[in-house]
Amino acid sequence: MSIPEIIGSILIVIGVLIAAIAMVGLIRFNDVLSRMHAASKPQTLGLVLVLAGAAIASQSLAIAGMLALVLAAQFLTMTASSAMLGRAAFRRGFLLGSDYAFDELTPRLSIGGEARVIGVISFSITCFML
Repeated sequence: MSIPEIIGSILIVIGVLIAAIAMVGLIRFNDVLSRMHAASKPQTLGLVLVLAGAAIASQSLAIAGMLALVLAAQFLTMTASSAMLGRAAFRRGFLLGSDYAFDELTPRLSIGGEARVIGVISFSITCFML
């Protein structure tokens, strides 16, 4: 094995371990916000390490560019999906606005401003995918 393959393998193993630890967090955490954190933050870091390891091990600029596009898509979609998951949990009553220091969502829901925000986010994601 060459040096880049060894470095790539180490990064891939570390990324997989971080993703596995995040999976345990998803199972063990009991509230929605903790599970959202376990699903988004460590999973994204694990994916960054796995893709960086694959790019280094492949020693190909074309493959590294493709993996960078995959990573960019992951960053954009994970942010939007976490926001929508939190918003859906709030609307279904799993989260109470009075439990937190700032509650910016309750006034938006009462005046019907949520449809506009969701429309802008879905339009942005659609434009990115084109």
